[in-house]
Amino acid sequence: MNLIYNIKDKPKFGQLIVFAFQQLLAILAATIAVPAIIGNGMSQSAALFGAGVGTVVYLLFTKFNSPVFLGSSFAFIGSMFAAFAGAAAESTLGHFGLILGAVFAGLVYVVIAIIVKIAGVKWINKLMPAVVIGPTVSIIGLSLAGNAVGDLTVGKVLDAEGASVANPYVCLICGLVTLFTVILASVYGKKMMKLIPFIIGILAGYIVATIFTVIGLKTGNTDFQIIDFSVFQGMKIFAVPDFTFIKAFQSIHDVKASYIATIAVAYVPVAFVVFAEHIADHKNLSSIIGKELLEEPGLHRTLLGDGIGSMAGALFGGCPNTTYGESVGCVAITGNASVVTILATAIMSIVISFFGPFVTFLSTIPNCVMGGVCITLYGFIAVSGLKMIQKVDLGANRNLFVVAVILICGIGGLTLTFGKVTLTEVACALILGIIVNAILPKDKDSVEEVVDTEE
Repeated sequence: MNLIYNIKDKPKFGQLIVFAFQQLLAILAATIAVPAIIGNGMSQSAALFGAGVGTVVYLLFTKFNSPVFLGSSFAFIGSMFAAFAGAAAESTLGHFGLILGAVFAGLVYVVIAIIVKIAGVKWINKLMPAVVIGPTVSIIGLSLAGNAVGDLTVGKVLDAEGASVANPYVCLICGLVTLFTVILASVYGKKMMKLIPFIIGILAGYIVATIFTVIGLKTGNTDFQIIDFSVFQGMKIFAVPDFTFIKAFQSIHDVKASYIATIAVAYVPVAFVVFAEHIADHKNLSSIIGKELLEEPGLHRTLLGDGIGSMAGALFGGCPNTTYGESVGCVAITGNASVVTILATAIMSIVISFFGPFVTFLSTIPNCVMGGVCITLYGFIAVSGLKMIQKVDLGANRNLFVVAVILICGIGGLTLTFGKVTLTEVACALILGIIVNAILPKDKDSVEEVVDTEE
């Protein structure tokens, strides 16, 4: 890609703050969604703080060469539920389990990193060439398509049963305004507009949603009430996040060997699954920035950054972290791969987690507005995966079958559950793709090498 800001470029301070805020908007919804789903006293502000800390750790381990933000991982949601299910009611032992589980998952990454450091990464390129990794990256984006489209018709004001009260078509208007504003700003905007299309799009969608909400409040018509402004009532200006380790250490004396075993079984297998997605994310990012991250700074460093970053993030927010596709998509669309921007985003997420008004404002951004943004974010992930297979000869049946198996199983949503461990559609598609690629004879005339990211 033609990057406006490369990895080592440093935008001016004023621009840096704006770019960091845009990255924050891109990752915000998913990062704070995980603690909201888990409940049990988990704090969204603490999760935001933990994501910032985890990202800083990741950047340190990767020597500031990999421009991606780490946020709360959805892959571990089942594991996190297991941590609370294994604890007694009204006990804070579950919070200790969250930290312990993140440590187990992080140690898996550390062990794999040591193996990679010794054995190198050539075996990974042979195991997962472009014909395998390209469609897998596409699946990462396509598997999230349902979330983006589903959000397009959802507002923030909920009824007693937790359903959006706004008319779906009114929400859709706000989402489409956001989507087309992002597109127009990115395609027709001048240099600065091209760098902040998400901020412009979200502001446009938020303004339209505000107008509808005011009309709804004035007329008493709930169909137009999209934004929930009631969350500002009783809001504290400054508040220390409810960090996970505070509750965790209150129940450390209740920890038993059986509970530790339960946490290990819940977290360790999932870490191996997320490892496959880790590779796919970094292959995708490599193709965008024109630099093979598995070689420099090296897969062992990205794994260490991800693993240790998850431990650090969970200590504060309870959620294991992972590299975010939304962040990668933001880099791709804006052409801003500056690692300084990612660092500024991490610092910003840490700082604002203490300020109630800012966190509350961000939480009022309607689902429909974020849905409009995510269509472009997830779409770019899918397209970047397809670009990886441009040099693959799809006229050769072996390559055609590999790509077909991955796409159909991934888009079809094939998942496998073994006890408390679930293989996601991305993991299942990747594993099947690797198997098909391995058992089929290689055609000498077909192109199936890893995409040359230097072009």
